[in-house]
Amino acid sequence: MSNSATAALGKRQGTLWFARFWSGAVLGVMTFFLINVALIVASVATSSFARRWFKSWLPDGYTTNWYVDAWKEFQLASVLIVTVQIVLAVVVLALLIGLPAAYALARRDFAGKRLLMGLFLLPLMIPPITYGIPLATVMYQLNLAGTLTGVIIANLLPALPFVILVMTPFIEQIDTNLESAARVFGAKSSQVFRYVLVPLLMPGILAASLLVLVRTISMFELTFLTGGPSTQTLVVALYYAVFAAGVRAPQSIDAMAIIYMAVTLTWLLIAMRFVSPTQLVSRVREHPQGA
Repeated sequence: MSNSATAALGKRQGTLWFARFWSGAVLGVMTFFLINVALIVASVATSSFARRWFKSWLPDGYTTNWYVDAWKEFQLASVLIVTVQIVLAVVVLALLIGLPAAYALARRDFAGKRLLMGLFLLPLMIPPITYGIPLATVMYQLNLAGTLTGVIIANLLPALPFVILVMTPFIEQIDTNLESAARVFGAKSSQVFRYVLVPLLMPGILAASLLVLVRTISMFELTFLTGGPSTQTLVVALYYAVFAAGVRAPQSIDAMAIIYMAVTLTWLLIAMRFVSPTQLVSRVREHPQGA
């Protein structure tokens, strides 16, 4: 074997060894991270059922009374009702405004389109606290802070671009010949949208709705800055339960945290059932085939 062939073989073996080492290192780090997250969640869940748990590995006993106490003490019934009202309003308004906007971006080319898409990305890329404080200032000046309307508007700010960015790839993948055929047979634009596009876009609409729902439930900063005592969502109520003045049993706070986590994860799993994460970043256009 020549020296060049030996060098090439050695280089190839080195590349394969580095690839295996890198894959193993990434897998090890991810496994370590997931194990730590699982242990933290297991610790909080165990504490929420524990009668007493001090220095032993396991609690002295188990009970569900902490969930009952948390439900009464933190008024979770009213908090959940407010959360549902805010979330449903944000989802409906984001769809009503975002779907036509996504259609315009998917079907039309105009000057400043890329700049507009960049502006839509800003609320999703920058931390909410950076624009949440000026937004809260405006809300207080308009007497909207502390009201359901103010909280809904604040949460709509990042939800609307999210709907547009999710729905645009779905609209791009629909053959434009279907719309043209409908118009040939006399369908108006509203009829094309209602009877042709909406049925085809239903998986995307459902996915965007569920993802916006999960995002709104977990949105802390904007709700905290613009909400009031009667407009707290579950995540804000959980924050106040932890940091408000007074002495509270840690088990009841852990029970509230488990309730919040269960609600959020349930909707997230439902959302992931209808949409793949790659659809949120992939914008592949399926070019229509000629007749």
